[in-house]
Amino acid sequence: MNVALFGMTAAAWHEANPDLKGNVRDYATINELICLSNMENLNAIFINEGLPQCERLIKLNQIAIQQMRVLADVEGRKLLK
Repeated sequence: MNVALFGMTAAAWHEANPDLKGNVRDYATINELICLSNMENLNAIFINEGLPQCERLIKLNQIAIQQMRVLADVEGRKLLK
């Protein structure tokens, strides 16, 4: 999941951020956490469908990009009163 959404493994994140406690998810935005939750559900479906890990990673990365764009667009809109 970390590679599909954040572009790096947890180990790579720790190596790049040695002074930070916890993990990459502890520093994620609300939009990233929403996307991550969606991706975890989709990954379970893809596993049940028998998709190999390499194919799941590609699909999940494409979905993450799309969802982050949508979430960023929604965030930029003004709420109607």
